[in-house]
Amino acid sequence: MFGILLRRLLEVVMFVLVVTFISFLFVRLAPGDPVLSILQVDDVSITAEQVNELREELGFNEPLLVQYGQWFLDFIQFDFGRSYLTNQPVMKMIMSSLPATLELAIGGLLVMFVIALPLGSLAALYRGSLIDQLSRAVSLVGAAIPSFWLGLLLIDLVAVRLGALPTMGRDGLPTLILPSVTLGLAITSVYVRLLRSSLIDSLSQDFIRAARSRGISERRIFFSHAFRYSLPPVITVFGVSLGSLIGGVVVIEVIFAYPGIGKMVVDSIRSRDYPVIQGYLLIMGIIVFIVNSAVDVSYRYLNPELRLKERNQRKWS
Repeated sequence: MFGILLRRLLEVVMFVLVVTFISFLFVRLAPGDPVLSILQVDDVSITAEQVNELREELGFNEPLLVQYGQWFLDFIQFDFGRSYLTNQPVMKMIMSSLPATLELAIGGLLVMFVIALPLGSLAALYRGSLIDQLSRAVSLVGAAIPSFWLGLLLIDLVAVRLGALPTMGRDGLPTLILPSVTLGLAITSVYVRLLRSSLIDSLSQDFIRAARSRGISERRIFFSHAFRYSLPPVITVFGVSLGSLIGGVVVIEVIFAYPGIGKMVVDSIRSRDYPVIQGYLLIMGIIVFIVNSAVDVSYRYLNPELRLKERNQRKWS
């Protein structure tokens, strides 16, 4: 147990070092000058002396490694710096925008679950039927349509033509519906196909035939054995595709002007607001790491063969 905890701790340390350095390096090497963006906020004329003075004040004249070291020392004290444009603490900006992003991500996942779980399950149970053909059509169309185009299509159909739902801002459940549906539909196709194929493989296993021979009901076989056996590949893909989900949230927030962390970082990229961009990359990296660790733990719980293998390895070591 101590060895596992020590290994996890070392993984966290290495992860933080790699993510912070790479994000810092990429942001600093990106084209554009944040000093010019700061000084030209009000479109006033600036001089070379003002540019050099602000560059010195922000530490941009120091070598890149020195800048990273100074930023990292502040980071380990949980200080992500201040926005160049608003002068607000970066952590405060991220924490104020993060709830909106989490609402949108959870809403999209709920839409995905409502569609993918029954559609993928019924397609596996009734292969070759009309529901199976429908699932394939949904998967094909969902994979072919970009999320931004789907969002614009829903805005035109539901909001403009029907006038049923608002399209911008964050003001309760009505403003959350369209972005959530757009995000959910965009990621549904992957999980419908994956759940269908995983369930088909699960239902063909020997232990399923053995359970049927013992007279166990089909409902219990499906939910207690087949469905659980089919979940590890789905959960694994979810952990791997979390980065794509975060990217999809960013696109949806921009389209619907949803005031989440994705829209905030897009605005920061346009203005070269380095501290906000670095804080976003680090927070998202930590979230991805935590989710993947949770996926790893859940995989061990859902896959008895893996637990048995690890137990035998500890026994013979």
